[in-house]
Amino acid sequence: MSDTRRTLRIAQHPQADELLARSPLAALVGMLLDQRIPMEWAFTGPYTLAARMGTDDLDAREIAAYEPEAFTALFTEKPAVHRYPASMAQRVQQLCQYLVETYEGDAAAVWEGASSGADALRRLNALPGFGRQKAQIFLALLGKRLGVRPPGWREAAGHYGDEGAYRSAADITGPESLAKVRAFKQEAKRAAKAAAPEKEAPEEEAP
Repeated sequence: MSDTRRTLRIAQHPQADELLARSPLAALVGMLLDQRIPMEWAFTGPYTLAARMGTDDLDAREIAAYEPEAFTALFTEKPAVHRYPASMAQRVQQLCQYLVETYEGDAAAVWEGASSGADALRRLNALPGFGRQKAQIFLALLGKRLGVRPPGWREAAGHYGDEGAYRSAADITGPESLAKVRAFKQEAKRAAKAAAPEKEAPEEEAP
């Protein structure tokens, strides 16, 4: 994954995308931040954070040991790294602490040591802040965009691993595909809302 010849276009920001392509930890942090904000904002977050820490990459050991209030201040400084900067700062620290405890701070070891797609998914799912869906999207991102393809990775990634799909960050290669992914998500939300049972209005009491 450290192959700098690979390119990403998720953040739609050249320097931020360059960092995502060469830094396993930056990619994980971007995926963690990808909730309740636009994808471009989320995946620009690692670059913004690294710049505020005065470095050109993120280091799990440094983040894990960072004084919590000072680390939160890096997130809340305007423009904020996330819509919920305090809670996401805490989650990023928890992720890095887990990586230090479990993988000696090496983010790439999460998938490099996986024997199969299912094993990679299990390892990703165990990361703090990564539910099954986020783990599947990241596994698809690894396979589709970064050349990390353990046996059975597409199957383990579920529909996010489908070839030719426009479902998630794993399918973004530029502005056009970003628009397609955004349209897919909006349609999925509309369908979910339409399928949800309507709440019955409370009956009025008889006079």
